Amino acid sequence: MRIVLDTDPGIDDALAILYLAAQEQAEIVAVGSVHGNVPAPQAADNALRVLELAGLHTVPVAIGARRPLAQPLHTAEFVHGHDGLGGHAGPPPEGRPIKQSAAEQLVRLARQHPGELTLLALGPLTNIALALLLEPELPGLLRSVIVMGGALTAPGNITPSADANSWHDPEATDLVLGAAFPLTLIGLEVTEAARVDQTWLDTLATIDNPRARFATSIIGHYANFYAAMFGRRECTLHDPLAAAIALDPDLATYRRLAVAVELTGTHTRGRLIADLRPIVNTTHIESSITTDRHPVDVALTADAATFLSRLLEALS
Repeated sequence: MRIVLDTDPGIDDALAILYLAAQEQAEIVAVGSVHGNVPAPQAADNALRVLELAGLHTVPVAIGARRPLAQPLHTAEFVHGHDGLGGHAGPPPEGRPIKQSAAEQLVRLARQHPGELTLLALGPLTNIALALLLEPELPGLLRSVIVMGGALTAPGNITPSADANSWHDPEATDLVLGAAFPLTLIGLEVTEAARVDQTWLDTLATIDNPRARFATSIIGHYANFYAAMFGRRECTLHDPLAAAIALDPDLATYRRLAVAVELTGTHTRGRLIADLRPIVNTTHIESSITTDRHPVDVALTADAATFLSRLLEALS
């Protein structure tokens, strides 16, 4: 699988990169950074750091959108640390981002390799929306799109009703979900199952190589943040699970749904909405969500235990 990664590293984003780098069936073709966990330039530097740690020194990294389409910039250093990597980013990366923007890079690669590339989006979807505006034929040029984001039936993780990636740019999310991308949506309903406890963290700490030691250092900050919220040391690995499902779709079960985003609600802005009613004849009850909106594959469940075992193996 040839992957273009759109990401905002971020602790769990960094672990997702390390997971992908360890898989023989995956090739990271390029990376685009986006605002989200940290500002886009910091996210690009973090992506370069992690790629270099994994031995991937030639993967191009482009700086993407520095702010959402229609709202002020918000970032999440309070979760991921001042540098996005739990205070363990270290010295500057050896490489530098390319001059082309992330959206331009995605369009260029999709045109050069039609039908070959999988887009894995682990942050807000601003770059993808901008690329779609640059190239309206983009949905037909990509092999598949996997998006980590959304909370259709689960509580939100940044507001009571919205997940962080959708909330950081609801307009971009709605634009992407409304297009005809061959898209799989992996939301909090699934990723919250990928929560590691102290036993898993202790096992990770016994692995003695540079990747595992780095993972242990950054995930320690993440676990401390969760401990302050829930009173126990654990953390949820949203993005690595999405990466694992991208490579092995059989890790999850799915339902095909049209999905929209609440853009105006005072308390629900950024929430994903789908018509979950078992309606057969829509001529009797209209649904504004399903009208003229291309359905996507929404992950319902995931084999978290198998994934967590594979992640430890990848870091080994």
